[in-house]
Amino acid sequence: MADTKYLLYLSLLVLLLSGCQEQQNTPEKNTADTEKVYRHSIDGKPTSLDPIKASSVYSNLLVVNIFDTLYSYQYLARPFQLKPNLATTMPQISDDGLTYTISIKKGVKFHPHPAFKDGVGREIVAADFIYSIKRSFDPKNRASGAWLWQNKIIGLDDWKQAGADYDKDVEGLKSLDDHTIQISLLQPYPQLIYSLAMGFAAITPREVVESLGAEFGSKPIGSGPFILDQFNSEAAYLLRNPDFRQEPLDLTAEGYSAARHEGYGLEALADRSPPFLDRLEVHFINESSSRWQSFTKGSEIHYTTVPKDKQNTVLLRKDPIELHPKITSEYHHSYGMEAGFVYHGFNMADPVFGYHPDAAQNNKNKALRCAIRSAHDWQQKNRAFYFGLGTIFPGIIPPAVPEYDADLSTASIEKDLMAAKKMLADNGWQTQNLPEFEYHVTGSVLQKQFFEQMRGFLNQVGYPNQKIKYHPYPSFGNFNQAIKNREAPFFFLGWTLDYPDAENTLQLFYGPNQTPGSNNFNYQNPAFDALFEQSSTMLPSAQRTALYRQMNQMVIDDCVVISGLSRKKIHLWHKNIITFPDREIVGGFHLRFVDVQ
Repeated sequence: MADTKYLLYLSLLVLLLSGCQEQQNTPEKNTADTEKVYRHSIDGKPTSLDPIKASSVYSNLLVVNIFDTLYSYQYLARPFQLKPNLATTMPQISDDGLTYTISIKKGVKFHPHPAFKDGVGREIVAADFIYSIKRSFDPKNRASGAWLWQNKIIGLDDWKQAGADYDKDVEGLKSLDDHTIQISLLQPYPQLIYSLAMGFAAITPREVVESLGAEFGSKPIGSGPFILDQFNSEAAYLLRNPDFRQEPLDLTAEGYSAARHEGYGLEALADRSPPFLDRLEVHFINESSSRWQSFTKGSEIHYTTVPKDKQNTVLLRKDPIELHPKITSEYHHSYGMEAGFVYHGFNMADPVFGYHPDAAQNNKNKALRCAIRSAHDWQQKNRAFYFGLGTIFPGIIPPAVPEYDADLSTASIEKDLMAAKKMLADNGWQTQNLPEFEYHVTGSVLQKQFFEQMRGFLNQVGYPNQKIKYHPYPSFGNFNQAIKNREAPFFFLGWTLDYPDAENTLQLFYGPNQTPGSNNFNYQNPAFDALFEQSSTMLPSAQRTALYRQMNQMVIDDCVVISGLSRKKIHLWHKNIITFPDREIVGGFHLRFVDVQ
């Protein structure tokens, strides 16, 4: 039974919630009441709030606010720069690059929960980090992030094969004492620190996970700046963690630049300890028109990106970007190219479009994929859906990373109907024998428009309407699950980089990462895998960049993906909100720094 301390804590939460409920019913009182409430919006729903399943930007945004990771990113620095979060400093790395020693902060406690003694959150220790990493390698969990450490940490894969007994040690994961972690690698892994800033590496308490079981994904307990109050299909409601560690904000250390950040009110946050909000609401609004209406009412959500059908309302000029005076007078804004891209992908495990055991049919399938890619018109997609502001590029190394090749041939992103028709004819494809083409996406008005455009592209190379099928899913979770189950032969997705290194997009095509891992394409190319493994131990260099670009060309040549376009996103937020939003690599880390005037 919970003791008096825990009951008192629950009573305080009830009082807070009753006040928040009134606030929710009369949101226009935000600025008048003492309670600070910020309503963020995103265009999809998290599939789970369990860190080991935080495979989407929607899940990760909430996970890094409920839980702690060892590292995070400087709030305002661009290019993105890592910094200690739960760790006290950046790691000590042995000369051979194989041993990382990391000290963690003392006195950091998990949120209260009945699974803890007396219901009071206990202190985080090094063993909690080790337990959390092990969870990704427990086959029962069907975790999404094991690819980050697979064949990297000594003994971790063996621990999985031996039965995933949490009471058994892993040689490469040690707690030297309660506040010191040591990670030993099989070979150098330059991206390790990046991985420790991702939601997949967030620290979870064993007793709560075992107490809640599958419910942990909807009732998570961490040690982050916010405590989850409610989570449903429409929104997540979080409360400020009153016990969050006091760490005054150093704007200079976070990358503040007057030229870039002046005018947003960020100076008022200096030397104060986040989080600054009493309540954080994250609303899942898939339809862009609904999100825009809620934003412009002034009494509902405080932040949005600009939907495509509001282009003329918002943009006065595209090159250079200039917003209408009415927009700039009412809202703060920022814009920039995303650290990621959108693409269409083929499931290579599907014998209709992907690999086929018969060599002749396999070649025909490749020709079909290449023809579909040649029929695709990226310029039209850019104009129709991205204000004409997107950056179109060949392959899977986007402009946001240093390994991007601006001189790479653009043939794979150019519409060429004559070439498409010739490929089909030369390989025996005719209207009569073209296979049924299923377009798998999350169901929405926007996605239906994307489908209609794609159908138009296919019509131009002879694909009949009756063979082109729209296959929507009720939620991103259902869609993602279908991809992981290899049920989607063709899909449309976006990828936001987890860290500023092209390895993060190349790993999407690494054979051992096939679904349920990150390789949704189920691409298998031994030559690609060999280069990936060779480059995976290398520090940034011209030689490594050359290997990256070889792999990029392989994926282009195999017509596995129709890629790509990096969007230039325009962010808008109300002027009584102090923030600098970014859903890219920084993810949800910026939400702890939001304040309401």
